[in-house]
Amino acid sequence: MKLNNLFLSLIVIFTCFSCKEESKKATAELQDPADKIISQIVVPNFPDKNFNIKDYGAVNDGETNNSKAIKDAIKACNDAGGGKVIVPKGKYVTGPIHLLSNVNFHLEEGAEILFTKDKKAYLPVVHTSYEGVELMNYSPLIYAYKQKNIAVTGKGTFNGQAGKDNWWPWCGAERYGHIEGEPQQKDSVNLPRLRKMNEAGTPVAERVFGEGYQLRPTFFEPFECENILVKDVTFTNAPFWVMHPIKSVNITVDGVTVRSHGPNNDGCDPEYSKNVHIKNCLFDTGDDCIAIKSGRNDDGRRVNIPSENIVVENCEMKDGHGGVVMGSEISAGVRNVYVRNCKMDSPNLDRAIRIKTNTLRGGFVENVFVKNIEVGQVKEAFLKVNTHYGIYANQEGDYMPSIKNIHIEDVKVDNGGKYGILVRGREALPVKNITFKNVVINKAATPMLIEHSEPIQFTNTSINGKQY
Repeated sequence: MKLNNLFLSLIVIFTCFSCKEESKKATAELQDPADKIISQIVVPNFPDKNFNIKDYGAVNDGETNNSKAIKDAIKACNDAGGGKVIVPKGKYVTGPIHLLSNVNFHLEEGAEILFTKDKKAYLPVVHTSYEGVELMNYSPLIYAYKQKNIAVTGKGTFNGQAGKDNWWPWCGAERYGHIEGEPQQKDSVNLPRLRKMNEAGTPVAERVFGEGYQLRPTFFEPFECENILVKDVTFTNAPFWVMHPIKSVNITVDGVTVRSHGPNNDGCDPEYSKNVHIKNCLFDTGDDCIAIKSGRNDDGRRVNIPSENIVVENCEMKDGHGGVVMGSEISAGVRNVYVRNCKMDSPNLDRAIRIKTNTLRGGFVENVFVKNIEVGQVKEAFLKVNTHYGIYANQEGDYMPSIKNIHIEDVKVDNGGKYGILVRGREALPVKNITFKNVVINKAATPMLIEHSEPIQFTNTSINGKQY
């Protein structure tokens, strides 16, 4: 009898365990894919230890160079096993800030970091990237190389001090302060030289730029890092791209404000990166608000790391070339992008959702999900897919880009600009599987211009009052 009771008890226990496991499996299968990505992202935590930069000699007078004090505070924090480096209220001039593992660089409200205009301060050159091509160049203003558990947080401001007299003229445009005859990035020794190195497969260590050249540094760049947090800070007056996590994993950007209207002032450009969560941010930029990238041409194919598992939510996009963009440097591909619960609105916002590439870039974009987006005004189009993108010389090559599985749902556009939907695919490989569900686009001068794409699948969608 006792044996029978024991046997029955084991059956009950096994049955309950099996039911629980099946329930867990069913729950996992039902979980929203974007939420699943977020649940897998490691957000760094830091020991409860503080390191005030004033204790290391920092002076908040807006003139004294505090590079050594900040470097010493970061090293002390790292040596102690991690914690928070505190920047109190005031203005602090510094050279580049190099973060180390387990350091949370925290700006208190009213604190402003002013990055020096002395370009020699950004030397020696470091391993970085310029427009999707790796090289040795001026240090990014905030840089971390192969570090783990790093953060910049707080209600303060990072001011790159770029402008018409600093960094921006190197883009070569008069409106950004360039004077004809002065050196600029399109000179043969700069971008053209880097492009040739890319094509030739020159080792990165031999692609040396920096002093004597005119390639601007990024603002915040974690390079081959893990577990990164950027929270509540403001970035302004950037030399070039603002936030550029490259070859990095587990990136959280939360409550950040980007107000920077210089040349190539993209707000956030994850490149070769995985598991990225961008939320509660304001982007008011001189270029793309968010641009997901994965290397340019041969360099992207050499590295061959797609950018994937990226969630953008509860953000506001104002001025910019695009709200959420994939490209143009996407030679290693982009997949699994989720954009939800965002507002995009400005007379100076060109497009809401944009995919741009060509047959030199190649690459792929697949599995893009855009849901619950409010768009006030855009200049050119709500959605633009362009596989003929080119602003430099010849952009035709042998690498046919693949664009597929673009899903748009629950979107309202008040003023669609020139085109509601603009798609330019390739005859050899048309764009595939674009769907629109519960979408209303108003005031589009031309409802649609579609070239070399499978028919778009419409459900409960109208453009200028006409149902599709």
